[in-house]
Amino acid sequence: MNLIGEYTDIVEGHVLPVAIQLGTTVELEVGGEQVRLRSVDEPASALVPLRCPDPATVSPAWARYVAAVVDEVGPDEGGSGEVTTTLPIGAGLSSSAALEVAVALAVGFEGTAGELASACQRAEQRASGVPCGVMDQLASAAGVDGHALLIDCATTATAPVALPDDVAIVVFDSGQRRSLAEGTAYAERRAACERAAARIGPLRDAAAGDVAALPDPVERRRARHVVTEEARVHAMVDALERRDVATAGEILLAGHASLRDDFEVSTPVLDALVERLAASPGVHGARLTGAGFGGSVVALCDPDRVPPAGLVVRASAGARVQVVHP
Repeated sequence: MNLIGEYTDIVEGHVLPVAIQLGTTVELEVGGEQVRLRSVDEPASALVPLRCPDPATVSPAWARYVAAVVDEVGPDEGGSGEVTTTLPIGAGLSSSAALEVAVALAVGFEGTAGELASACQRAEQRASGVPCGVMDQLASAAGVDGHALLIDCATTATAPVALPDDVAIVVFDSGQRRSLAEGTAYAERRAACERAAARIGPLRDAAAGDVAALPDPVERRRARHVVTEEARVHAMVDALERRDVATAGEILLAGHASLRDDFEVSTPVLDALVERLAASPGVHGARLTGAGFGGSVVALCDPDRVPPAGLVVRASAGARVQVVHP
């Protein structure tokens, strides 16, 4: 769950996600020349070869992620097993990244958390055609219990940031499902940022004056979002370290306004939910989380005044492997 830093990963900036207590489990009995996984949430199983040059052609659709991960890891053996998850699908809580990381570890990935995240990022890009950043996969791989994770997406370096124990991080599912792979909006926004960077240099280092000089109004808005969002990430780290929950809430609200107005990835459903939460007693601030176009809203609340229907999330450790010998 991303606390702040939306779309800054695509310009190799900084993000501040939290690995949460919900997740995806892959139980795999190793053996054979294919990977076969069934899921209680999907009518058709994933049956994929150990080598798959074009995962985007695999069916059913969820099996594309499995095929791409298996091809990236390159195991000598396949296996058969089951996928279970406590994450809502398409709700902006990184369900695809959780699946990718779980499959990679199940088929025997070996390497650092950064290497694991990069392999899964490549797999998602191949499976979905969406030029996603590395944040979701790295948060899943390297989360720290009780902490948010400050990630430098240019280097995949991480630093834990302790979360105050007198505030609740609460996720509200808008009920509006999204699928980034169904449209070109994500790719269009990334391309606009890349064009802006070609004019003024890396956006993670750009200043407001640099952005204001961009002649194209769309590129200017897209760049303004990621430049100001980069600043909000660092401001949030400072607020959390000072235990300044009021300021942290204001940062969330400013981030949502920027996503709504400059990056244009919010929806009326998300806007209404943020406005309703912001007006609720005990809520310090809220914003959409995930890539937008539906999904969820995250809010900072007083622990004893969480609005109804909210899911209180706990900052948890990242992915792990449990080997069971017969």
